[in-house]
Amino acid sequence: MIASIRGVIQSIGNDYLIVETGGIGFLIYAPRSTLSAAGAVGSDIFLHTILIVREDALTLYGFSDNAQRSLFEQLIGVSGVGPKLALSLLSSGTPDEVRSMIAGGDVARLARVPGIGKKTAERIVLELRGKIDFRQLAASGSTSVSALDRELSEILVSLGYSAAEAAAAIASLPSDAPPTLEERLRLALRYFGSA
Repeated sequence: MIASIRGVIQSIGNDYLIVETGGIGFLIYAPRSTLSAAGAVGSDIFLHTILIVREDALTLYGFSDNAQRSLFEQLIGVSGVGPKLALSLLSSGTPDEVRSMIAGGDVARLARVPGIGKKTAERIVLELRGKIDFRQLAASGSTSVSALDRELSEILVSLGYSAAEAAAAIASLPSDAPPTLEERLRLALRYFGSA
C-alpha cells in the first residue's frame, strides 16, 4: 500500500493531479477541495493516499488530510459506492459536513451529489449512520452544532439511543425550535415517537 506521497506537482486536471517523486510521475485522483488547496504546478505537495488495486488497474487516490482518507475508506466500503462516487461525495463538502449529512440521515442532500441517487444515498445512510459518532462531530467545532444540541445529544444517548439516532433527532428539529433544553428534548423525543 502507498500510504502517502511527497513530491512536486507536474500537472493538475479536473479530478486528478500528477505528482513527481523520485523521477516517477504518479497520477493521483483527488477531491475538489484537495485539488484547490494543492497549489500551483511546480510546488511541493504532501498527500495521504490509498492505492486501489483492480484486475485492470492500480489507482491512487490522494487526500489533504487523514479525515478525508478515513471517510473515503468508509464510503467505498458501502455496497454500490466505488472510488469515483466516494470522491464525488467528498468533493461536495468537508468531511465533517459529509459525516453530518450521513449521521443526520439527510438523504435529500446526499442524493443531490452528482452520481448519487436516492437509493445510493439511502444505502450510505443505512450502512454508515451507526458508524458516525455525532459527539465527535460536535466536539470538532467545524460543524454548526450548538452547545445546547451537544448536551441534548448526550441526554438522548444516556436514554439509550445511539449517537446516530440522536443526530437524526437533532437534525429533525425545526430551525425555529425553542432555545430551551427541555423543549428541544421534547421535540427530539417526539421524533422517535413518529419514527
